[in-house]
Amino acid sequence: MPTVPPPVNEPNLAYLPGSKERTDLKARLKAMACERIDIPLVIGGREIRTGRTRQTVMPHTHCHVLADWHVAGPEHVHQAIAAANDASREWANWRWEDRAAVFLRAAELLTTTWRTTLNAATMLGQSKTAIQAEIDSASELIDFWRFNPHYAEELYREQPTSSHGTWNQIDYRPLEGFVYAVTPFNFTAIGGNLPTAPALMGNTVIWKPASSAMLSACYILRLLEAAGLPAGVINFVPGDAVQITNVLLESPDLAGIHFTGSTGVFNSMWRTVGENTGRYRSYPRVVGETGGKDFIVAHRSADVQELAVAIARGGFEYQGQKCSAASRVYVPQSLWPEVRDRVAAMMRDMKMGDVADFRTYLGAVIDSRSFDKISDYLADANKNAKVIQGGTARGDEGYFIEPTLVETKDPAYRLMCEEIFGPVVTAYAYPDAEWPAILKTIDQTSPYALTGSVFASDRAAIREATGTLRNAAGNFYINDKPTGAIVGQQPFGGGRASGTNDKAGSKMNLLRWVSARTIKETFSPPRDFTYPYMTEE
Repeated sequence: MPTVPPPVNEPNLAYLPGSKERTDLKARLKAMACERIDIPLVIGGREIRTGRTRQTVMPHTHCHVLADWHVAGPEHVHQAIAAANDASREWANWRWEDRAAVFLRAAELLTTTWRTTLNAATMLGQSKTAIQAEIDSASELIDFWRFNPHYAEELYREQPTSSHGTWNQIDYRPLEGFVYAVTPFNFTAIGGNLPTAPALMGNTVIWKPASSAMLSACYILRLLEAAGLPAGVINFVPGDAVQITNVLLESPDLAGIHFTGSTGVFNSMWRTVGENTGRYRSYPRVVGETGGKDFIVAHRSADVQELAVAIARGGFEYQGQKCSAASRVYVPQSLWPEVRDRVAAMMRDMKMGDVADFRTYLGAVIDSRSFDKISDYLADANKNAKVIQGGTARGDEGYFIEPTLVETKDPAYRLMCEEIFGPVVTAYAYPDAEWPAILKTIDQTSPYALTGSVFASDRAAIREATGTLRNAAGNFYINDKPTGAIVGQQPFGGGRASGTNDKAGSKMNLLRWVSARTIKETFSPPRDFTYPYMTEE
């Protein structure tokens, strides 16, 4: 059986002053900022321009248009279904190593000639800083495309035992029908992984990228085409989410959904699939990663400086728009004054603005809808809690939300419970003696269970937190911020209202995109229907 090259995590480039990567990225940013590209649908390898267009803008300079993208109608969704079914006849029968070679080549192209382009697209279109883009649209996506073939090899290698005279095999077939991939704005790597993980396993895909990440999505598709992905394997269908979803979830050929987005949308899709169960050729595989209300809890034995840095980085990197971002913090009263002051001091040093300026720590939130939602939370905090630092929203030139630290006296306050998806961290200072009680409060406060972390030097406290919070987070961190999962090291996903916990970037996820067939071959079949015990005494 062929063996893929052993995967190794791609190192992040540092973009230090004077470095070649910094010079190259700045040049690419400048060039792409001057472009206004046209983004068509791509169905069966054919570009389709519908004439109905929407704009992609820079969130940090929202008058600056980067692209015009064409909007799919129901007729195009039906065309995509037909194209996926046509492509499946050949793609499903490719050897797995030939499919893997496409994505391994894509990883190599991204490592080299495409790195600045995809990073620049992510910075301009999604307002990520250079290092946040490097972590996401370069390193993590490269890791997905290198580790997934390795996990696929492990899966295909897993075969049952055979006794003398027989040969037992498992045929890992792709699903019957197409997979619907729905990707979010906040991680370019997710945009690249959700359609390609099922495709690696032999499925064909209809991909609806987030409207606010259209620039990077377009370049991902171009990169995959350059890597040799055949026409129709991944069909690029941007447009109105409800309209596209309604058509696809009505199709008898729906075989699976690979989703990252809001809990409400995922619940609606799951409900529709359940109502339509009788019309599908098989039960669709539904895989989703949704919301989070991620926590940091500190024990009185925690190191104050380490805790403060974790809050600052975990809560405010990429404007708090990570599913894993720290949003609620629980600190013992004895430590809170010092932690509060250190975090606030760091926040005052965080430069907010144009991400092309490499001194910037925070860009803008993604769009006007997000800006308005977070602004409402800030207004509530100013009225019903205490804003320690920040609290200002400025939307005249870009969708800027100042990093904000809020203190509340009520652990059930809405900012401690509701997903905000912005640079807002709310803290509750609990009595030191109530450590066991606060752990139970954390576990019961939110319906989500995505990420969380505990800070403590006392090992008994770490053990207690790890046990009490066992179901409160799918990714749990000890003395570290709750963000920054690395493919191959911390498979990512959560339970409860945070999703199906199928762990992107792991063999667990790939297993969802195959349907196993057991094959038994007997070399010398019996020629008599009787058994020896039937002989007369």
